[in-house]
Amino acid sequence: MARDTQNSVLEICETFTSIQGESTHAGLSCFFIRLAGCNLRCSYCDTTYAYEGGKPMQIDELIEIAVAGNAQIIEITGGEPLMQAGFRTLAEELRDRTARPVLVETNGSMDISVIPEGVIAVMDIKCPGSGVADAMDMTNIGRLRSQDEVKFVISDHDDYKWAAGLVRDEDLASKCNAVLFSPLFGELEGAELGRWIVEDGLPARLQAQLHKIMRIR
Repeated sequence: MARDTQNSVLEICETFTSIQGESTHAGLSCFFIRLAGCNLRCSYCDTTYAYEGGKPMQIDELIEIAVAGNAQIIEITGGEPLMQAGFRTLAEELRDRTARPVLVETNGSMDISVIPEGVIAVMDIKCPGSGVADAMDMTNIGRLRSQDEVKFVISDHDDYKWAAGLVRDEDLASKCNAVLFSPLFGELEGAELGRWIVEDGLPARLQAQLHKIMRIR
């Protein structure tokens, strides 16, 4: 496929290598590319520094850094990466030139069908406790593919009941690779969230926000 030269530059907040903290790939070494800019303002956001700004970087430069590294997986995150038109070109080239799993973490408010085949979408569906649940594009549920994952950050029992209802009503577990429930760090105990999942027999996987618990960069 020919390179879209008009979208060869992206506004980048930062790049770094660390441990993947969420998703079914949690615990693996990961090269992160954090794109600048976000269209939401979640109440618990821990990356407010990515709301705007950033520095322009060529996609070729980002690919070169990724290829040279030895992380097991690569993740494009934000901010909200789908806001930048060149995101798709970056995702395609990481997929084709690194031979490593490529993940895209997206906030669920924009059309995820732009995420290329062979690239894993990790879609965050915002619960009411986030303050931005009304911003979700729920038609994205119909765009999920078998390799994709859906993540909910749960603040309290009201968030849990809302998310559990959506999981059941939409039969989410049949539409993607994993449905992930994370307790909001510092607000909800993982054991409590786990008890609710077990009691309800909910087809969801409890996960911790590993990067926060271990204070990993």
